[in-house]
Formats: sequence, structure tokens, C-alpha cells
Amino acid sequence: MSDQQAELEWRDGDIPVSQRFDDPYFSLQGGLDETRHVFLAGNDLPVRFADGFRVAELGFGTGLNFLATLMAWRASGIGGRLHFTSFEAYPMAADDLARALAPFAGLLPTHILTERSQADDFALEVIAGDARATLPAWDGRADAWYLDGFSPAKNPELWGADLMQAVSDHTAKGGTAATYTAAGHVRRSLQLAGFSVERVAGFGRKRHMTRARLM
Repeated sequence: MSDQQAELEWRDGDIPVSQRFDDPYFSLQGGLDETRHVFLAGNDLPVRFADGFRVAELGFGTGLNFLATLMAWRASGIGGRLHFTSFEAYPMAADDLARALAPFAGLLPTHILTERSQADDFALEVIAGDARATLPAWDGRADAWYLDGFSPAKNPELWGADLMQAVSDHTAKGGTAATYTAAGHVRRSLQLAGFSVERVAGFGRKRHMTRARLM
């Protein structure tokens, strides 16, 4: 894992907030519901699941998106294996992961949230380091992308045009991307990278979010 770990403070006892970016790791209105609305529904999942389906993510954070996706995978009864790759510059310590996810009843155990973890039905890889360097070097292509960095206003490095082009370069034909942000420069960068982009209803207090499909 990276030698740079997340620096946290805790809001309302349960919600981790990045001190580096002054931004919470998930919605204050409900992290699991947000994941399901933004990243699962935003990528037309679980309908598109198939054996060998590959999800990639910018910003592993608490691992909540992965756990929610694996739960949806198992509930779908597809069979086969889900591949999930996440790029994270500042991994959270194991104790912090467990604390952050403790309020979510019914989640899978957090011990599977390691740099490399696998079972018969999933393979998880968390690639530590700056995604601007690690993503271009990745040899995979995702069917669905979760763009889940901190707010573009506070973490612009994870939303630049060059990185959105790298996302496009590592997306399978017809692949999709979804993100909670509807920032104009993010949508324009995705369009320039070859995605068809639409702004749709967001989660909670966010009026809009972004869905994209590679043309």
C-alpha cells in the first residue's frame, strides 16, 4: 500500500472526513443509498452484469462502493467472477475502514478490503498512488467506471482532462462511467475523451450527477 495514508477527522461520530481535502468520504444523507443511486444505477447495474464484468474506480475511499457492488453481484445470481480495480492515493488504515463502515447494517465483512483480495466470485485490486501515474500504466479496460474522487473544487487532480482521457483509454467499447458531480469542466473533459455525457438527477441534496457512455 501507499506510504501516504488518509488523514481523517470524524463527523457525527461515524462519518470520515478527509483533512487533506476537507470533504466527507460519502454523503451525509446516506452513503450506501448514494452508492446505489450514483454508481450502480448510474452505470445501469446490476442489469449489465456478466461473468468477467470489470469495474474500475477512481478513489477507493472506505471501500463502500466495492462492497455494495459485490452485494449486488451476489444478489443478481449471475455467477462467475466480478473484477474490481480501484486507484487510491491515500488508503485508509484498516481500523478506520472498519469504523467508517460499521454503521451500515448488512455489509460484507471489511477484512476483504485489502490491496489484493479474491474469492471464487470476485477479484479486488487496489492500486495505491497518484492515479495520474498509475492509471495510464494499468493494462486493464473497465466495463464501468466509478469516478469517486473528492469534490473537483477540492481535489482537481483527480478530474483533469488528461486523467479523463486515461479513463477513456481504459474503457471497453460501449463502457460507461458515472459520478456524483455535474461540474461543467468534468462533463466537457469526458466529452472530449469520447464519451456521450448526460446530466441526470443526483442523490440527496445534489440536484444533478453525470452519466457517460463511451461512443
